[in-house]
Amino acid sequence: MFLPTSQKEMRARGWDGLDVILITGDTYVDSSYIGVAVIGKTLVAAGYRVGIISQPNIASDEDIARLGEPSLFWGVTSGCMDSMIANYTATKKRRKSDDLTAGGKNNKRPDRAVIVYTNLIRRYFNKTVPVIIGGMEASLRRVSHYDYWSDSVRRSILFDAKADILVYGMGEKTIIELTGRIKKGEPLQDVRGICYISRERPDGFLSLPSHAEVVKYKESFRHMFQIFYDNSDPINAKGLCQKQDTRYLIQNRPQALPTTQELDGIYELDYERDAHPDSFKGGPVPALETIRFGLTTHRGCYGECNFCTIAIHQGRTIIERSEDSVLREAQRLPQHPKFKGVIQDVGGPTANMYGIDCERKKVRGACMRKRCLTPSACKHLPVSHSRQIELLKRLGRLPGVKKVFIGSGIRHDLVLQDETYGQKYLEEIIRHHISGQLKIAPEHSEDHILRLMGKPGSDMFRRFVTLYDETNRALKKRQFLTCYFIAAYPGCTMEDMGKLKRFIGKVLKFRPEQIQIFTPSPSTFATMMYYTEETPGGKRLFVEKDKRKKELQKRKLIL
Repeated sequence: MFLPTSQKEMRARGWDGLDVILITGDTYVDSSYIGVAVIGKTLVAAGYRVGIISQPNIASDEDIARLGEPSLFWGVTSGCMDSMIANYTATKKRRKSDDLTAGGKNNKRPDRAVIVYTNLIRRYFNKTVPVIIGGMEASLRRVSHYDYWSDSVRRSILFDAKADILVYGMGEKTIIELTGRIKKGEPLQDVRGICYISRERPDGFLSLPSHAEVVKYKESFRHMFQIFYDNSDPINAKGLCQKQDTRYLIQNRPQALPTTQELDGIYELDYERDAHPDSFKGGPVPALETIRFGLTTHRGCYGECNFCTIAIHQGRTIIERSEDSVLREAQRLPQHPKFKGVIQDVGGPTANMYGIDCERKKVRGACMRKRCLTPSACKHLPVSHSRQIELLKRLGRLPGVKKVFIGSGIRHDLVLQDETYGQKYLEEIIRHHISGQLKIAPEHSEDHILRLMGKPGSDMFRRFVTLYDETNRALKKRQFLTCYFIAAYPGCTMEDMGKLKRFIGKVLKFRPEQIQIFTPSPSTFATMMYYTEETPGGKRLFVEKDKRKKELQKRKLIL
């Protein structure tokens, strides 16, 4: 059942009011891939009355007031993406399309949506219950951060939005604890996974360089980000504080990761796998067709690519669902009227990390200044694709299931590092689980750029392409590779792009189509390098900042 979006739907549930109202910048799609739906369904499962307002009209109270006022709190998110990334290209051109808006047109989501929606609530509900912000935009902008679109260092979004609490990371456990405390009238300040504003600096918290200091000095900004990143693991992180004006931003320790059993429960809730019926007046939601019949197997990624936000938002530890839970979810798919027997994706941020992680990390936390996969795989990482192979086979044997695809990307270096099951995994997916193309992300060919990206070296990619081609020939298959590359990454010159073009011609022998210009998204090492023009170690770095020359780097691969 959909979360109510109108008074009529509230009454149909027998509710005369709501405990929580969630505001989102996306069309309301009831899917486990959509954060606001997951939070809403998790709260309902805990016994709370929850409604949702998607893409409200910001010029009046017709939408924001249609469900009344909640008794506990308002929850605000920009949607599944940062609104500035959703609305603008890497060269700051306004996007014409939006896959998470009905009809596919980019005409519903405001810039800086979290701030706009919070202000909308304050405009029409001046003295109201707490406003809690969360999701990607809030999570990645929780401390002072470089904002590419204004070319400035902005203060914490909590201060600009004038919200009461910021929930960062994957927020299910945090939001349940917060809701319970709000209902009981208990203090909120010690809940893990939140940020709040305080006049005082708490004892035992690490101090980040102040906002004024990081605005003035790039070295302080780099130092701030390193401390921030180092304290993002829930096991070994410390609380952080940062002076923003006369007040402090307080970031409590990250919330404990969910257990496998808790994650099973979240993904087995009754999602409709569809957009709310009212949204169809605007047309279909393009993103829905790629996620409707997908299965999430795990969260987190220990790849730690320097341009990726997953490490800061989802974490560097793999939390997987049980095989039985994934199978139970799959067994319900044939009951959906639109299911045609095809499971579109089985995976997570990186599909083939399911069932693979360091057990020491789950006890001690992520290693400080040491990565699991680069410059080479850690000896404590037990790389085995055996559980994934078995899960894919069991899914393929289910009644009503015709095909099981891996639609998300895989780490090619993990396949090579698995001496026992890597070849078997590759054969399994080539035979049964890719629809013509396998997605991988080599990103570049030049090793000095790959090191800045936190990616494996080019030799690893060469070896994988050779193995992939040989395996296809042995199986008498014609499966291809879809490869993703980045232009104008910090450190990358036009000469580097010329070398990449020659590398692609020699190794792949086709013209790549998936090329993107680097976008400096908040709270990544790559964005820190873009802004400071320095490596994480403080060495000077060439950064292409001219929009025309960025386009030329991209065109170098196409022409």
